[in-house]
Amino acid sequence: MPQDKAPHIPVLIRPILAHLAPVSGVWLDGTFGAGGYARALLDAGADQVIGVDRDPAALDMAREWSAEYGDRLRLVQGNFAQLDQHAGGLVDGIVLDLGVSSMQLDQAERGFSFGKDGPLDMRMSQSGPSAADLVNSAPEDVLADILYHYGEERASRRIARAIGRARAEGPVTTTLHLSEIVASCLPRPKPGQSHPATRSFQALRIAVNTEFESLVQGLEAAERALRPGGKLAVVSFHSLEDRIVKRFLQLRAGMGGRANRYAPETPADAPRFTLIEKRGISADDEELAQNPRARSARLRMALRTDAPAAKADRAALGLPGLALDNLE
Repeated sequence: MPQDKAPHIPVLIRPILAHLAPVSGVWLDGTFGAGGYARALLDAGADQVIGVDRDPAALDMAREWSAEYGDRLRLVQGNFAQLDQHAGGLVDGIVLDLGVSSMQLDQAERGFSFGKDGPLDMRMSQSGPSAADLVNSAPEDVLADILYHYGEERASRRIARAIGRARAEGPVTTTLHLSEIVASCLPRPKPGQSHPATRSFQALRIAVNTEFESLVQGLEAAERALRPGGKLAVVSFHSLEDRIVKRFLQLRAGMGGRANRYAPETPADAPRFTLIEKRGISADDEELAQNPRARSARLRMALRTDAPAAKADRAALGLPGLALDNLE
C-alpha cells in the first residue's frame, strides 16, 4: 500500500481505550489528523465523535471514508484551542494527539520534514506567516530564543548566527537548505542519534503554529467542554509539551507545588480533574514494534469533576514566554 494510503496507527490507543472504558456518548477528537483515534472511539462504542483539525487537507482526506459512519462522525475545521465552541455543548470524552502528524511529515510540500526537500512552510492551518517568513525576518536573538526555549537547542545562538549569514546572501526558502545550515553548526550524529536539525525544526514549527499557547487554551477549553465524569486523554511527543500537560493536570487535580525549584509554591485549588495513572503511560514493547513513532509518546489522562472551570496561570505552568506577536 502506498505510504499516503497506509492506515494511520493511533499512538497509545490501547491504553486509552482500556483506562477510559466504557467509551460511550459524545467524544471530541481535537487533533483529527488521519482519523485513527476517531475511528477507534467510534468502533469502541462512542455514539458520536466530533473530529476537529486546523488542517483542511486532513478533513478533505477524511471525506473518502467518513460516510461509512454517517451522522456518528462530524468534521469541523478549527483549532482545538476553541474545542468547547466546536463541541457545541458538553461532551463525554476528549482526545488530543499533539504535535505534527505523520501524514503531514510525509508530505514534502508541507515543509515539516528536514529529510525531504520542500518549501519552508510548517503551517498546520495553511494560512498566516510561514516558517520561511520567520527564518528570514526575525532578528537573530529572537531566532536563538525560539530555538532554545521551544527546541531545547543548546547551540541556538550559533545556529541563529549561521542563519543570519545565510539569509544575507539570499532568502532561506527550502527545508533542505535550512537543514544544511543547522547541520553545519553541529557535530555529525553518531549511529542511533537524531538528525542535527530535529530540535530546530521542532522549535520553528511550534513558533509558527503557536503550539504551546494553543495547548494551554485547548486544555482550558477541554475543562469547559467536559461534563462531570468526562474523560480526557492527551498524547504528547516531547518533554516540553508533556511538561505543560502534566503541570496543568496536577494543578487542576488540586496538587500544589512549583513550576520549578525557584518559583513560589502554587496553592491548591478545588480539584477540577482526578488523575488517572499519575506517572503517565508510555508505549509497551508490542506497540513499539508495530509503530516506532510511539517511542517518545507519553499519555496522560484525567476525569473531570464538577468544580467550575477557570483560566490557568501561565506562569505556574512554566510556559515559555516569547514575544512573537509582531513577527510577520
